[in-house]
Amino acid sequence: MLLAKTLKSSTFRLALIAIATFGLIVSGIIAYVYFATLAYVRGRVGDVGGHDSFAATIELALIAFAVLLLVLAGVAAVLVTRRTVGRIEQINATSRAIMLSGLDQRIPLRGSHDEWDRVAENLNQMLDRIETLMGEVKQVSDNVAHDLRTPLTRMRGRLEKAYHAPRDSEADAALIGDTIADLDAVLGMFTSITRISEIETRARKGAFRELNLTEIAGEVVELYDAAAEQNGTDLILAGDSDVPVTGDRDLLFDAISNLVDNAIKHGRAKGRVLVTCKAVESGAVISVADDGPGIPADQRDHVFKRFYRLEQSRYAPGNGLGLSLVAAVSRLHGAAIELSDTAPGLVFKLTFPRD
Repeated sequence: MLLAKTLKSSTFRLALIAIATFGLIVSGIIAYVYFATLAYVRGRVGDVGGHDSFAATIELALIAFAVLLLVLAGVAAVLVTRRTVGRIEQINATSRAIMLSGLDQRIPLRGSHDEWDRVAENLNQMLDRIETLMGEVKQVSDNVAHDLRTPLTRMRGRLEKAYHAPRDSEADAALIGDTIADLDAVLGMFTSITRISEIETRARKGAFRELNLTEIAGEVVELYDAAAEQNGTDLILAGDSDVPVTGDRDLLFDAISNLVDNAIKHGRAKGRVLVTCKAVESGAVISVADDGPGIPADQRDHVFKRFYRLEQSRYAPGNGLGLSLVAAVSRLHGAAIELSDTAPGLVFKLTFPRD
């Protein structure tokens, strides 16, 4: 089977042509040497009859050499092409297995560390990345379905109850208000998804300009001051008064707002949330620290994924998109995100590069 595929492959034909061409060139050189030698002998000795057997011997040797060269060319082409076709067949077989059974198949390596092993390693790494992304897509789909089912089920239940009940203006008004609130939550989730996608495609970089990070953080602190007071949390802004940064003001405002909102919601009741802005030699730094339970170390790499929530039952308020937006804004601005413990509590730190 492999030999038949080898003989039919275009690689075999190209190898055979290349080797045969080389053989013809060598044969031409030998023929030139042969006729030049005969001419030299005739010129020196004259046209005597002793050359015939010598010429016949040379001609026979040339024919034998040409036949041998042709055979060697065919064998070499088969051997070279067989190895290439064999590795290609392994890749094809793995591709067919993936199409039939899933992404758990990988191309076997021979340990030769040649170019084919490097191609196989790259393809296996690509398959690993695709498998990871597919798993994330499945997880996001499951989370979206769960987060949508709850408000849609509530809306349907209210509407069905109102449909069978006699009309009451006050009850109808309350039902309409609750339904609008649930619809706003659903629309808000889709708005967040669209916004994150827009940021990740770098469609917003045209709005970049010189900004004061402390000024933006101050507006966020002012906005969330009432929510912090209601929760008994001290919301404090500290650091330098002038922290220059280049970026999109609205996106930075949203990112800082999400960090402050998370810190107030998940921090300790009657605790403290500290927002610090500093100008450093490498650029600008903003950190948001709380004194709550923090995030387990093994989950810190996952919290920036869309719809990922530490509360796995997903009955608590929220949809797991806030930190995804923070990550998208950070990538757009070339900022590094760092999470660290404050024992107790957690610090989110964004470091923006200097232009």
